[in-house]
Amino acid sequence: MSVRTTILALAAMALLAAMVEAHSWADCVDWRFNDPKNPGWTDRHGKCHGWARQFPVSSGVRFGDLDSASPNRHYQQNPRDFTACSDRVHGREPGADETRQNPISKAYGGRFGAMASARAGEEICVRWPAKNHAVPNERDRGVFINMPSEVTARDPNQSQFMKMTIAKLPYKNCNHIRGDSDHTPCGGCFRIPEDRKTGTYTVQWRWELNDNEWYTSCWDLRVQGRAPPPPPPPPPVTTNPAVNPPVTTTPPVTTPVTEPVPEVTQEAEPLGGSSSIFAQLADWE
Repeated sequence: MSVRTTILALAAMALLAAMVEAHSWADCVDWRFNDPKNPGWTDRHGKCHGWARQFPVSSGVRFGDLDSASPNRHYQQNPRDFTACSDRVHGREPGADETRQNPISKAYGGRFGAMASARAGEEICVRWPAKNHAVPNERDRGVFINMPSEVTARDPNQSQFMKMTIAKLPYKNCNHIRGDSDHTPCGGCFRIPEDRKTGTYTVQWRWELNDNEWYTSCWDLRVQGRAPPPPPPPPPVTTNPAVNPPVTTTPPVTTPVTEPVPEVTQEAEPLGGSSSIFAQLADWE
């Protein structure tokens, strides 16, 4: 075997090993399109506004290369315990530390990415690298988005998360880069349930590569719940006499006031005299 043939063979084996070991994670958990009418997952299509826990945004590592960084971002669960979020200890491939911090805000800001936020009922999008698994000859088993129905004091375990699925996204929804299926960006969108109240929720991205081979990413999502509806107006007053009979009032009885009639007295006529006109005529005769 010639030296040239040996070099080519070694390069092919290295490439194959890289493809076999390439596994994905949630690179951005609040991806917003520049133009909603032209959605996409490349940097010219949008911008990230929220990341998973303790995501190293200032590392300078190229998109899709954090599986080669230390600590890497791809975390494969161990079927013996199925630890929901990577703690850098458990798992067949321990990833970065994505456990809940105390306070939660400790996992965000500074050298880490910002926390994602959304309103109940809004759509939010997640981006991930294809890592050579968005090719036609591979089965798309989908990505599960798990989120509890209420704010929890601690992260749910995997058995609980499996009962909290709010969306299933196609894994191979990508903007394919010709000749580079490793760094091809993919993603999907889901809607925050409208009944979620204000608070910070744990969300899990969970992808099945092969039978019982699962990879997860965890983050905190600050949700603004919808305002409660205003109270209903009071019922209108009906004019139906059978329901609301008219109210009648009896006027008070008043006794008329009569003024006293002055008593009229007549003066007695002098004896032997008369005031009659006939009497006066008789006197003149």
